[in-house]
Amino acid sequence: MRWVDSHCHLQSLSGDPGEVLRRARDAGVEWVVCVGTDLETSRQAIELARSYPEQVRATVGLHPHEAARLGDEWDALVELVGADQVVAVGECGFDLYYEHSPRAAQEDAFRAQIRLAHDRDLTLVIHSRDAWDDTFRVLREERPPARTVFHCFTGGTDEARTALALGASLSFSGIVSFPGAADVRAAAAVTPADRLLVETDAPFLAPVPHRGRENEPALVAAVGAALAAARDEPVERVAAATGAIAGRLFGPV
Repeated sequence: MRWVDSHCHLQSLSGDPGEVLRRARDAGVEWVVCVGTDLETSRQAIELARSYPEQVRATVGLHPHEAARLGDEWDALVELVGADQVVAVGECGFDLYYEHSPRAAQEDAFRAQIRLAHDRDLTLVIHSRDAWDDTFRVLREERPPARTVFHCFTGGTDEARTALALGASLSFSGIVSFPGAADVRAAAAVTPADRLLVETDAPFLAPVPHRGRENEPALVAAVGAALAAARDEPVERVAAATGAIAGRLFGPV
């Protein structure tokens, strides 16, 4: 089986990126999408994609936590999006659980990045936490890009169906393996196979049975196994489906 980790933060891992990617390759991970959350991490994602072109693609984005930096970083972020290694804009959206940036600033940054994804014909990667109403409202007003992903999907079946009706794909993280995440597993079960992605969100959210350690792309197979169990499907089928959709959304490496 071959896997694609559709969302990770290699630049935030404690280990050497080359070793992290070697372990991922040994675990059957074909390639990864390294995600930017501000100007510096977006630059780092691009540099990693340049250093490991067969295994890494990059995104450029401003996370809702950092949305207040929009005025200071926007021009440089737009310039970075033109790099050959960049396959998506984001992650961007709303995080009203922490609200590290004001809600209005999060909305401004989200709208700007949706428009940038439209302008450059790039995939949009969405972060939405405790913010479904705001996220869906802004998406409807701005129109979802043709290729849109809800990363680390944490909603239930109602939110899944709304996101799917907007044309989005849903990416499931290690949360799908957590004992208390029945709603997420139910959402995974109703997601069509051609809208399904798997991710680690490394270094965060290590899946069962690896809770308590730093997550990394090599563990995406454990996430995939939990996703397969939630869907009552063979793991091989989930690996093939998620790899194919990752290639469509982020381009083959």
